Amino acid sequence: MLRSALLWASTNPTIANTLPRYRFARRAVQRFMPGEHIDDALRACELLRIGSIPTVITRLGENVTTGAEAEDVTTHYLDVLRTIAGTGLNTHISIKPTQLGLDFDPELCRSNLSRLVQHAQESNNIVWIDMESSAYVDRTIDLFMQVRQENANIGICLQAYLHRTPADLERLLSVTTAIRLVKGAYREPPSVAIQNKAAVDAAYVQLASRLLEEVASGREVGSPPAIATHDLNIIRRVGAITEGLGMPRDACDLQMLYGIQRDAQSRLAGEGYRVRVLISYGSAWFPWYMRRLAERPANVWFLVRNIVG
Repeated sequence: MLRSALLWASTNPTIANTLPRYRFARRAVQRFMPGEHIDDALRACELLRIGSIPTVITRLGENVTTGAEAEDVTTHYLDVLRTIAGTGLNTHISIKPTQLGLDFDPELCRSNLSRLVQHAQESNNIVWIDMESSAYVDRTIDLFMQVRQENANIGICLQAYLHRTPADLERLLSVTTAIRLVKGAYREPPSVAIQNKAAVDAAYVQLASRLLEEVASGREVGSPPAIATHDLNIIRRVGAITEGLGMPRDACDLQMLYGIQRDAQSRLAGEGYRVRVLISYGSAWFPWYMRRLAERPANVWFLVRNIVG
């Protein structure tokens, strides 16, 4: 019930316009992001580099409505890629297609994404495509397939809780193993997504096993896959799968969010796993923050402590 309420709140414009104005909300979100500006994110990348932990960064926001807004996002990321290349950071970028114009001009979106991927290739970098709600899955996969024909330095996200994901995984494995697997954090009906946590976990492990089997077969195409979860039980199970397949611990990225399971991130990196931390930034953080709370409702108590503290 709490998860449903948080996911409802993530899509409510009144709450989204009101809550971020309060100091307690801004203080609470700092647990999950170093700041709203790109310089904040890059400073966090530098600090993690000291601990030999690579990163991926994403500017929060979605569903832009004009070509000018889409161009602003594209130009921003082009500048970010130049900065990353200049500093030598092992940092990827991750972007939502609706930030590039997918809602109103799919061809403009494809052109903007192609510009980013081509620029990233010039500095041996990678662009990840985020997956948004289920209504966007077909368009996002089609977009990926189009741009993937031009450049291989692109990866895509799949959500384990969607009933359709096993079929989508097989389709994508025909061209790439650069797939980031997440559990899923949008409000979806039972006809579209698994509702039970244990069933989502089981689906996640099954999909991860299939993805890693493909890599172990020698058919790795593109960037290594990414296992994106903070569930330490699942991470251990994935580790056992890679070991059983005769793969090294760094055969895939273990992607975890900034500020969550920090001790575990360092410990896993010390054990030989390739941990990559996802750092978010930007002013449009409210929907993203609500989805993070919904992923683990226990984090709501952190918000409550900031209200009363």
